[in-house]
Amino acid sequence: MPNSIFVRLGQNPQGYNHTESKLITYIKEDPSSAAAGTIGAMAEKTGVSTASISRFVKKIGFHSYRDFSVALAAYNQRKPPVDLFGEIEDSDNTEAITTKVFAGAQNALLMTSDALNPAILDQAVKWLTSAKRVGFFGIGGSSIAAINAYHKFLRTPIDVISHPDYDIQLMQAVKLTPQDTAVVISHSGRNEDTLFIAQKLKDNQVPFIAITSFADSPLAEMADIVLLSLAEEVNFRSESMSSLVAQLTIIDTLFTLAGSKLPTQTQHVVDTMREVIESTRLH
Repeated sequence: MPNSIFVRLGQNPQGYNHTESKLITYIKEDPSSAAAGTIGAMAEKTGVSTASISRFVKKIGFHSYRDFSVALAAYNQRKPPVDLFGEIEDSDNTEAITTKVFAGAQNALLMTSDALNPAILDQAVKWLTSAKRVGFFGIGGSSIAAINAYHKFLRTPIDVISHPDYDIQLMQAVKLTPQDTAVVISHSGRNEDTLFIAQKLKDNQVPFIAITSFADSPLAEMADIVLLSLAEEVNFRSESMSSLVAQLTIIDTLFTLAGSKLPTQTQHVVDTMREVIESTRLH
């Protein structure tokens, strides 16, 4: 997951102590030296012990310092120029701003793709295709992703529910059973209303999949399966905006995988819907 390193370093800053924050600052300011040097070299440059560095790289998801340095080196080789999706400058013209916005979205997709585990995706799809009913839940910006998922999965034989109104979402959640599956979408994973829905799902023993950007968020900790939508934040464009692109693509992936598991039934539903929709159009 080379392209997700810097996103993971930026997540949950309150979760890092002073020593870990020093390491993060060093890595971000000089990633090339951090990747090329030994653990001893990093210890010397940061004033942090090798034992603390070893614990830190394991905390952010690597088995060893060598795994970390290899992933960081891969990131340095693949990353685009800094100004390609960096801060928007006052001097930027329309072309430059457009390029940075699109590059930010592309980077979010690349990082998210790197972070997805095929085995976990297979398990999520198994739950979706075998559930009696699937509910999609999201509030605010995440409601866009939830409704998009509902719209997509209507094209499958799976019985799906969703609604933009929070109170109705809550009522839908409490009616789900252990034979159903829920997909809860939240960029931060910390929205209190979203967590209340998630808690009701847990109370009813409903297996649920979380799509979120933060692996250590309360939502991720409550979920049975977590799919991470990763992005970087710059001025004028919060990471949640690029994260939405990643959320939508995760949903497209789940839909396509589900359709491939139920090809005949899905094609029949798609053909029927196309005929009905076509009949409503002027010719």
